[in-house]
Amino acid sequence: MERYKNLGGNSNIYGYEIGQDSISVQFNDGSVYLYTSQSAGNLNISNMQRLAISGHGLNSFINTNTRKRYARKLL
Repeated sequence: MERYKNLGGNSNIYGYEIGQDSISVQFNDGSVYLYTSQSAGNLNISNMQRLAISGHGLNSFINTNTRKRYARKLL
């Protein structure tokens, strides 16, 4: 799991792992959710991957666009 940079300073995201058509997101409470192209859509996954790498805006994007569209809860 790659540590999320949290450049905004107030994110609820701890880390992430990018797959070919997916992203796993670990939140500060330890929970990990898998988002896939099938569950959240290709464009949303691309945006989430880009935001994760940039270290800014991923938490807001998830809350606004993909909150309940995860494929499954891993932890």
